[in-house]
Amino acid sequence: MSAFSEVRRRILSLWLPHLPIDRIKRAKAFSSEVGAGSREESTSHPVKPVDGSSIVVARQDNMLRISALDDAAAHFGLAVGLPLANARAICPDVQVYDADEAADAAALNAIACWCDRFTPLVGLDAPHGLFLDITGCAHLFGGEAAMMNLVCAGLTAQGFTVSAAIAATAVCARTLTRHVHGRIVRAGEEAAAVGSLPVSALGADITVVTGLRRAGLKTIGEVAARERHEVTARFGAAFTALLEQALGYSDAPISPRKPLPDYIVEKRFAEPVVTEAVISATLSGLAGMLVAAMAKQGKGARRLEARFFRTDGAVRTLMVDTGQAVTRGKVIDRLFRERLEALSDPLDPGFGFDLIRLAASRTEIVVQQQRDLDANVHDNDELAALIDRVAARIGGKRVVVHLPQDAHIPERAVWAAPAQHHLVAAAQAVWPARMVGEPPLRPLRLFERPEQIKVIAEVPDGPPARFVWRRATHAVVRTEGPERVAMEWWRAGNVTLTRDYFRVEDEEGLRFWLYRDGLFEEVEQQEGRAVLPNWFMHGLFA
Repeated sequence: MSAFSEVRRRILSLWLPHLPIDRIKRAKAFSSEVGAGSREESTSHPVKPVDGSSIVVARQDNMLRISALDDAAAHFGLAVGLPLANARAICPDVQVYDADEAADAAALNAIACWCDRFTPLVGLDAPHGLFLDITGCAHLFGGEAAMMNLVCAGLTAQGFTVSAAIAATAVCARTLTRHVHGRIVRAGEEAAAVGSLPVSALGADITVVTGLRRAGLKTIGEVAARERHEVTARFGAAFTALLEQALGYSDAPISPRKPLPDYIVEKRFAEPVVTEAVISATLSGLAGMLVAAMAKQGKGARRLEARFFRTDGAVRTLMVDTGQAVTRGKVIDRLFRERLEALSDPLDPGFGFDLIRLAASRTEIVVQQQRDLDANVHDNDELAALIDRVAARIGGKRVVVHLPQDAHIPERAVWAAPAQHHLVAAAQAVWPARMVGEPPLRPLRLFERPEQIKVIAEVPDGPPARFVWRRATHAVVRTEGPERVAMEWWRAGNVTLTRDYFRVEDEEGLRFWLYRDGLFEEVEQQEGRAVLPNWFMHGLFA
């Protein structure tokens, strides 16, 4: 076998063996410093360690066992999997914490966000690891060794114990982190690097590891010396593939948390910035750089993402969507100003931002239009710009346009769609024509959920003579209807009652849209006895 001859990727693997313990200690250290609360995802730096041995326990096999521990606890002979009762017997003063997998996952995700400053391709290696694809970007930080030291120093300053390694495959790098810290393996030397490591470092299933040891294969090199068909027949094809990747003979891509943006521009600061003026000026400059980069390929941005990296590890992200492809830096600057001014939680710089990044995560080719002679184009541009500014303030889902749907059920006849993405469709939509001189058939205000009312009718299947809605009694003086609407039986499931709609007016001139839910024979058939149908208020006319 031989390693691949083409250009290989470079993967930086990070392993945080004490992540649950470190997360808890960081929270306790921060809580003791500020005097209140606990905040786990971002802390002031550097974090002072909490003294004493600590363990995290989880219920396994109907008993509490150690799932994580620190170096102090390991010094007393405690190990992962040891029952809590045995741990207390060995070390009575040990501090015990309950496992919280959700909090651990959130902490790992926060670390991954911090690692985005080094490469946009960051993947999770759950439960306590990360993969960073550093292909082509290590030189920006002084080389692979300098980059790895920078990452580890940053995580250590935040209070995390970390082990790191770099190799051409993710599995090889991950295997090295379990026993060797700071190892950098050149392409083609993977087999020699992992050959002396125990088979447990591969991260295979415990039954496979036990089977290998029973067969006398204790190291990866001893397993690699066997014929592949023998290993596959005994331990399965999945383990053979894992072994091949650890030896560098094959590879598998990592799964980044986020897709790679189409365009990225960023600015790093030698000294952290905290003032709003500098932050706004930086965004303006990055907007111009981003537009210039997109203009070279005739593209405009439809979704923009600004990320602010704080020196203490916290990352803040702002997203802005646009209805049309944006090709001007002033427009991008204005949208983010609107977004920043409308934040309910202000952009807290903390100890300052040392990196600000602006990315266009979704772009499209810009279609050139004649804008000097066509007034409609100017009107559309102004309307789209207004919608973008309002959406930046209150959210894109709150600015909607209504589109007609091919359905006669009132609540399904109209679709409230985001205006930014359906503005053209709304302008071209065809609505049913209203008859001149006739009152509208549908109310101006339609309730999202019909409200049940009490109705008194002169005859059982006749229009309402009086009804009670929201504790107020209304006497009906005029009635139009009924308008019978049969339900869509292929969608409604068991609810197939026919509705009879009435347009009614009370003594004060208020007009309502009511309906009787079901014909008498339908209700009697469902209930098995004579029952009056229910009445509902569905809308209000102007």
